[in-house]
Amino acid sequence: MNNNLEKLGFDKWFRDKIEPGKLENLKIARVISVNKNSFVVTNGQKDIYAELTGKFLFNSDSSLDLPAVGDWVYTQMFDDDSLAIIHDILPRKSLLKRKTPGKKIEYQLIAANIDTAIIMQSLDSNFNLRRLERYLVMINESNITPVIFLSKSDLQSAEEIEKKKNDIFKMAAGIRIISFSNNNASDIEGIKAYLTPFCTYCLLGSSGVGKTTLLNNLIHSDLHKTQPIREKDGRGRHTTTRRELIVLVNGAIIVDNPGMRELGIISADSGLDETFNEISELSNSCRYSDCTHTVEDGCAILHAVEEGTISKERYDSYMKMYKESLYLEMSYYEKRQKDKKFGKFIHNYMKNKKDNQS
Repeated sequence: MNNNLEKLGFDKWFRDKIEPGKLENLKIARVISVNKNSFVVTNGQKDIYAELTGKFLFNSDSSLDLPAVGDWVYTQMFDDDSLAIIHDILPRKSLLKRKTPGKKIEYQLIAANIDTAIIMQSLDSNFNLRRLERYLVMINESNITPVIFLSKSDLQSAEEIEKKKNDIFKMAAGIRIISFSNNNASDIEGIKAYLTPFCTYCLLGSSGVGKTTLLNNLIHSDLHKTQPIREKDGRGRHTTTRRELIVLVNGAIIVDNPGMRELGIISADSGLDETFNEISELSNSCRYSDCTHTVEDGCAILHAVEEGTISKERYDSYMKMYKESLYLEMSYYEKRQKDKKFGKFIHNYMKNKKDNQS
């Protein structure tokens, strides 16, 4: 196997998933950026503009079937490897996704084949435990290891930083937390040492937390523009407009993402159970197996909230995401059923039209 692909994270897990017959005419590459239905892939030696085959697009039932940043794909190369046509996607080790922003109920792909997702919050007004829980649900649902980076540590006292870390540990015991300042060279070197060669990381967080500045510090370049924070609310303006996969000097691979204002979650059973594990475990002690944890006598979760062993804020956060996930999952399923019926209607219409013309 091409050693250049191994440096991009193509390990034994992916090698075992190869369909040998496809390699007779196709080559494997990794998607490094996506812009609607146009892509950039890399073979480890050069970046190549890529498009999907018409058959690929036609057979794609939803956004989940399309390539995401980080995907490994079978490609056909043309014009001295200056153009690639994507024929298929290799099986995914993981897929990070969320609901599309706005009213549309559809999945938006964030990145594929991620080993570790870095949730970045700043230690100023951006710090928000409830938003952190949403990120954790999304990451845990995707079976990806989460880690938390707390930026702007130079703006807080050591005592305040420790307090915020303890608040996080109360809801996610044992999670790795790294506090740092983009203005501290020693902190940046510590992050470089943490990032493992050939592993793929995804950088997540709101605008204004310092993701772009961190990335520029890691790659020793201003390839990514930064914009000032709005003084009135401490929020940043969007600087990253598309997802990109970047290989650092030490061999670690990072997928950069635009700042996320909305974190809608479609179907997050395992993500909720893992993120709110103390609530999930207590639900087994409820008197009724179909307990909704809202009004029932004998609800172990409501009892824990009354006693104070589970905070009201954490319970409210869990119930809000549970109801939201359930509603979006049902709506998505109904939408898919309607799409299938409409597709069948069009197919039959075209078939009847063709039969009538013959």
